[in-house]
Amino acid sequence: MAFSNLTSKAVLLYDEWIKDADPRVEGWPLMSSPFPTTIIVGAYIYFVTSLGPKLMENKKPFDLRQIMAFYNFSVVTLSLYMTYEFFLTGWATGYSFRCDVVDYSRSPTALRMAQVCWLYYFSKFIELLDTVFFVLRKKNSQVTFLHVFHHSIMPWTWWFGVKFAAGGLGTFHALLNCIVHVVMYTYYGICSLGPAYHKYLWWKKYMTTIQLVQFIMVTGHIGQIYLMDDCQYQYPIFMFIILLYGSMFLVLFLHFWYHAYTKGQRLPKMTRNGINKDQ
Repeated sequence: MAFSNLTSKAVLLYDEWIKDADPRVEGWPLMSSPFPTTIIVGAYIYFVTSLGPKLMENKKPFDLRQIMAFYNFSVVTLSLYMTYEFFLTGWATGYSFRCDVVDYSRSPTALRMAQVCWLYYFSKFIELLDTVFFVLRKKNSQVTFLHVFHHSIMPWTWWFGVKFAAGGLGTFHALLNCIVHVVMYTYYGICSLGPAYHKYLWWKKYMTTIQLVQFIMVTGHIGQIYLMDDCQYQYPIFMFIILLYGSMFLVLFLHFWYHAYTKGQRLPKMTRNGINKDQ
Protein backbone atom coordinates (compact mmCIF):
# COMPACT_ATOMS: atom_id res chain seq x y z
CA MET A 1 0.00 0.00 0.00
CA ALA A 2 2.77 2.44 0.92
CA PHE A 3 4.59 1.71 -2.34
CA SER A 4 1.35 2.21 -4.31
CA ASN A 5 0.75 5.58 -2.65
CA LEU A 6 4.33 6.63 -3.31
CA THR A 7 4.02 5.64 -6.97
CA SER A 8 0.75 7.55 -7.34
CA LYS A 9 2.29 10.65 -5.82
CA ALA A 10 5.30 10.35 -8.13
CA VAL A 11 3.02 10.08 -11.17
CA LEU A 12 0.98 13.10 -10.08
CA LEU A 13 4.16 15.09 -9.44
CA TYR A 14 5.51 14.13 -12.89
CA ASP A 15 2.23 15.08 -14.59
CA GLU A 16 2.25 18.44 -12.85
CA TRP A 17 5.89 19.06 -13.65
CA ILE A 18 5.63 18.09 -17.33
CA LYS A 19 2.88 20.70 -17.88
CA ASP A 20 5.61 23.34 -18.00
CA ALA A 21 7.43 21.62 -20.87
CA ASP A 22 8.02 23.45 -24.14
CA PRO A 23 5.01 22.64 -26.39
CA ARG A 24 7.12 23.14 -29.52
CA VAL A 25 9.04 19.91 -28.93
CA GLU A 26 5.98 17.79 -28.23
CA GLY A 27 5.98 14.92 -30.69
CA TRP A 28 9.66 15.22 -31.56
CA PRO A 29 11.60 11.91 -31.49
CA LEU A 30 12.43 10.71 -27.93
CA MET A 31 10.80 13.79 -26.41
CA SER A 32 7.61 12.20 -25.06
CA SER A 33 9.19 11.28 -21.72
CA PRO A 34 12.66 10.78 -20.18
CA PHE A 35 12.19 7.01 -19.98
CA PRO A 36 13.41 6.06 -23.51
CA THR A 37 16.59 8.08 -22.90
CA THR A 38 17.02 6.49 -19.46
CA ILE A 39 16.63 2.99 -20.94
CA ILE A 40 19.15 3.69 -23.72
CA VAL A 41 21.70 5.12 -21.26
CA GLY A 42 21.14 2.20 -18.88
CA ALA A 43 21.64 -0.32 -21.69
CA TYR A 44 24.81 1.51 -22.74
CA ILE A 45 26.28 1.39 -19.22
CA TYR A 46 25.43 -2.31 -18.87
CA PHE A 47 26.96 -3.18 -22.24
CA VAL A 48 30.24 -1.28 -21.91
CA THR A 49 30.90 -2.22 -18.28
CA SER A 50 29.60 -5.79 -18.15
CA LEU A 51 28.01 -7.52 -21.12
CA GLY A 52 30.39 -6.30 -23.83
CA PRO A 53 33.65 -7.22 -22.07
CA LYS A 54 32.21 -10.66 -21.23
CA LEU A 55 31.19 -11.29 -24.85
CA MET A 56 34.64 -10.22 -26.06
CA GLU A 57 36.59 -12.07 -23.40
CA ASN A 58 37.50 -15.07 -25.58
CA LYS A 59 37.31 -13.34 -28.94
CA LYS A 60 39.85 -11.49 -31.02
CA PRO A 61 39.53 -7.68 -31.16
CA PHE A 62 37.58 -6.40 -34.14
CA ASP A 63 39.48 -4.44 -36.77
CA LEU A 64 37.31 -1.33 -37.08
CA ARG A 65 39.72 1.15 -38.65
CA GLN A 66 37.62 1.94 -41.72
CA ILE A 67 34.38 2.14 -39.75
CA MET A 68 36.01 4.35 -37.13
CA ALA A 69 37.53 6.67 -39.74
CA PHE A 70 34.09 7.16 -41.30
CA TYR A 71 32.49 7.59 -37.87
CA ASN A 72 35.02 10.10 -36.56
CA PHE A 73 35.00 12.35 -39.61
CA SER A 74 31.19 12.14 -39.69
CA VAL A 75 31.09 13.45 -36.11
CA VAL A 76 33.47 16.25 -37.16
CA THR A 77 31.06 17.20 -39.95
CA LEU A 78 28.05 17.04 -37.61
CA SER A 79 29.85 19.13 -34.98
CA LEU A 80 30.77 21.76 -37.57
CA TYR A 81 27.14 21.95 -38.67
CA MET A 82 25.86 22.31 -35.08
CA THR A 83 28.50 24.98 -34.36
CA TYR A 84 27.26 26.91 -37.38
CA GLU A 85 23.63 26.55 -36.26
CA PHE A 86 24.33 27.62 -32.67
CA PHE A 87 26.16 30.70 -33.92
CA LEU A 88 23.50 31.56 -36.49
CA THR A 89 20.54 31.16 -34.11
CA GLY A 90 21.88 33.21 -31.23
CA TRP A 91 25.53 33.23 -30.28
CA ALA A 92 26.64 35.33 -33.25
CA THR A 93 23.33 37.05 -33.93
CA GLY A 94 22.22 38.76 -30.76
CA TYR A 95 23.13 36.81 -27.63
CA SER A 96 25.01 38.89 -25.09
CA PHE A 97 27.00 36.03 -23.50
CA ARG A 98 25.44 37.16 -20.23
CA CYS A 99 21.77 36.70 -19.30
CA ASP A 100 20.31 35.23 -22.49
CA VAL A 101 16.79 33.92 -21.90
CA VAL A 102 14.98 31.23 -23.88
CA ASP A 103 12.84 32.42 -26.78
CA TYR A 104 9.74 30.19 -26.72
CA SER A 105 8.16 31.80 -29.76
CA ARG A 106 7.59 30.02 -33.06
CA SER A 107 9.71 32.45 -35.01
CA PRO A 108 12.02 30.80 -37.57
CA THR A 109 15.12 31.62 -35.51
CA ALA A 110 13.64 30.36 -32.22
CA LEU A 111 12.47 27.12 -33.83
CA ARG A 112 15.82 26.68 -35.50
CA MET A 113 17.54 27.03 -32.12
CA ALA A 114 15.20 24.41 -30.64
CA GLN A 115 15.98 22.09 -33.55
CA VAL A 116 19.76 22.35 -33.15
CA CYS A 117 19.33 21.78 -29.41
CA TRP A 118 17.49 18.55 -30.21
CA LEU A 119 20.15 17.59 -32.74
CA TYR A 120 22.85 18.20 -30.14
CA TYR A 121 20.93 15.99 -27.68
CA PHE A 122 20.61 13.24 -30.31
CA SER A 123 24.31 13.49 -31.16
CA LYS A 124 25.08 12.36 -27.62
CA PHE A 125 23.58 8.96 -28.50
CA ILE A 126 25.78 8.76 -31.59
CA GLU A 127 28.84 9.44 -29.43
CA LEU A 128 28.05 6.42 -27.26
CA LEU A 129 29.69 4.47 -30.08
CA ASP A 130 33.05 5.77 -28.79
CA THR A 131 32.85 3.33 -25.90
CA VAL A 132 31.29 0.54 -27.93
CA PHE A 133 34.32 0.69 -30.24
CA PHE A 134 36.64 0.47 -27.22
CA VAL A 135 34.86 -2.68 -26.06
CA LEU A 136 34.80 -4.33 -29.49
CA ARG A 137 38.52 -3.60 -29.91
CA LYS A 138 39.22 -4.88 -26.36
CA LYS A 139 40.61 -1.52 -25.24
CA ASN A 140 38.92 -1.94 -21.86
CA SER A 141 41.51 0.19 -20.07
CA GLN A 142 40.09 3.18 -21.93
CA VAL A 143 36.59 2.57 -20.56
CA THR A 144 37.28 4.74 -17.52
CA PHE A 145 34.85 6.18 -15.00
CA LEU A 146 35.39 9.66 -16.46
CA HIS A 147 34.65 8.44 -19.98
CA VAL A 148 31.51 6.43 -19.14
CA PHE A 149 30.13 9.01 -16.73
CA HIS A 150 30.56 11.82 -19.25
CA HIS A 151 28.89 9.86 -22.05
CA SER A 152 26.05 8.76 -19.78
CA ILE A 153 25.18 12.06 -18.16
CA MET A 154 25.09 14.17 -21.32
CA PRO A 155 22.11 12.64 -23.17
CA TRP A 156 20.12 12.27 -19.95
CA THR A 157 20.55 15.87 -18.77
CA TRP A 158 20.10 17.24 -22.27
CA TRP A 159 16.69 15.60 -22.57
CA PHE A 160 15.54 17.98 -19.85
CA GLY A 161 17.32 20.87 -21.51
CA VAL A 162 15.50 20.35 -24.82
CA LYS A 163 12.18 19.56 -23.14
CA PHE A 164 12.13 22.73 -21.04
CA ALA A 165 14.74 25.25 -22.22
CA ALA A 166 15.84 24.82 -25.84
CA GLY A 167 17.84 28.02 -26.18
CA GLY A 168 19.30 30.85 -24.15
CA LEU A 169 22.36 30.86 -21.94
CA GLY A 170 22.11 27.11 -21.29
CA THR A 171 23.32 26.40 -24.84
CA PHE A 172 26.71 28.07 -24.42
CA HIS A 173 28.35 24.89 -23.19
CA ALA A 174 26.82 23.01 -26.14
CA LEU A 175 28.39 25.49 -28.55
CA LEU A 176 31.80 25.10 -26.89
CA ASN A 177 31.43 21.34 -26.83
CA CYS A 178 30.74 21.26 -30.57
CA ILE A 179 33.86 23.33 -31.26
CA VAL A 180 35.97 21.08 -29.04
CA HIS A 181 34.56 17.99 -30.76
CA VAL A 182 35.64 19.30 -34.14
CA VAL A 183 39.21 19.25 -32.83
CA MET A 184 38.86 16.06 -30.82
CA TYR A 185 37.24 13.88 -33.47
CA THR A 186 39.66 15.20 -36.08
CA TYR A 187 42.39 13.78 -33.84
CA TYR A 188 40.53 10.47 -33.51
CA GLY A 189 39.91 10.40 -37.27
CA ILE A 190 43.59 10.83 -38.05
CA CYS A 191 44.39 8.12 -35.49
CA SER A 192 42.07 5.71 -37.25
CA LEU A 193 43.77 6.25 -40.62
CA GLY A 194 46.69 4.12 -39.51
CA PRO A 195 50.33 4.33 -38.33
CA ALA A 196 51.45 6.33 -41.37
CA TYR A 197 49.48 9.32 -40.06
CA HIS A 198 50.46 9.08 -36.39
CA LYS A 199 53.37 11.46 -36.89
CA TYR A 200 50.76 14.22 -37.21
CA LEU A 201 49.36 13.54 -33.73
CA TRP A 202 52.00 15.27 -31.61
CA TRP A 203 49.36 17.67 -30.28
CA LYS A 204 47.38 15.31 -28.01
CA LYS A 205 48.48 17.16 -24.88
CA TYR A 206 47.17 20.41 -26.35
CA MET A 207 43.84 18.74 -27.12
CA THR A 208 43.48 17.96 -23.42
CA THR A 209 44.30 21.61 -22.71
CA ILE A 210 41.49 22.68 -25.05
CA GLN A 211 39.10 20.44 -23.11
CA LEU A 212 40.21 22.04 -19.84
CA VAL A 213 39.72 25.53 -21.29
CA GLN A 214 36.24 24.46 -22.34
CA PHE A 215 35.23 23.63 -18.77
CA ILE A 216 36.84 26.81 -17.41
CA MET A 217 34.81 28.86 -19.89
CA VAL A 218 31.60 26.96 -19.11
CA THR A 219 32.08 27.46 -15.37
CA GLY A 220 33.00 31.13 -15.78
CA HIS A 221 30.08 31.88 -18.11
CA ILE A 222 27.43 30.29 -15.93
CA GLY A 223 29.04 31.51 -12.70
CA GLN A 224 28.67 35.15 -13.71
CA ILE A 225 24.89 34.77 -13.76
CA TYR A 226 24.90 34.43 -9.98
CA LEU A 227 26.44 37.91 -9.77
CA MET A 228 23.44 39.44 -11.57
CA ASP A 229 20.39 40.64 -9.66
CA ASP A 230 17.98 40.90 -12.56
CA CYS A 231 18.57 37.85 -14.79
CA GLN A 232 15.16 36.49 -15.82
CA TYR A 233 16.36 33.17 -17.17
CA GLN A 234 13.36 30.88 -17.00
CA TYR A 235 14.92 27.79 -15.36
CA PRO A 236 17.50 28.73 -12.69
CA ILE A 237 17.84 25.03 -11.81
CA PHE A 238 19.59 24.51 -15.16
CA MET A 239 22.07 27.24 -14.25
CA PHE A 240 22.96 25.30 -11.13
CA ILE A 241 23.22 21.99 -13.02
CA ILE A 242 25.52 23.50 -15.67
CA LEU A 243 27.70 25.10 -12.97
CA LEU A 244 27.91 21.77 -11.15
CA TYR A 245 28.63 19.95 -14.42
CA GLY A 246 31.35 22.40 -15.49
CA SER A 247 33.02 22.40 -12.08
CA MET A 248 32.88 18.63 -11.70
CA PHE A 249 34.37 17.89 -15.11
CA LEU A 250 36.99 20.58 -14.63
CA VAL A 251 38.15 18.77 -11.48
CA LEU A 252 38.03 15.36 -13.19
CA PHE A 253 40.01 16.56 -16.22
CA LEU A 254 42.54 18.31 -13.99
CA HIS A 255 42.97 15.00 -12.15
CA PHE A 256 43.47 13.23 -15.49
CA TRP A 257 45.95 15.91 -16.60
CA TYR A 258 47.97 15.59 -13.40
CA HIS A 259 48.31 11.82 -13.63
CA ALA A 260 48.77 11.68 -17.43
CA TYR A 261 51.13 14.56 -18.08
CA THR A 262 52.64 15.59 -14.73
CA LYS A 263 53.26 12.18 -13.18
CA GLY A 264 53.57 10.50 -16.58
CA GLN A 265 51.31 7.57 -15.71
CA ARG A 266 49.30 7.76 -18.90
CA LEU A 267 51.38 9.51 -21.51
CA PRO A 268 50.34 8.90 -25.11
CA LYS A 269 52.26 5.91 -26.50
CA MET A 270 53.48 8.02 -29.41
CA THR A 271 55.38 10.07 -26.81
CA ARG A 272 56.91 7.00 -25.20
CA ASN A 273 57.47 4.79 -28.23
CA GLY A 274 57.37 7.16 -31.17
CA ILE A 275 54.01 5.79 -32.33
CA ASN A 276 50.53 5.35 -30.88
CA LYS A 277 49.67 1.70 -31.28
CA ASP A 278 46.47 1.98 -29.26
CA GLN A 279 44.58 3.69 -32.06
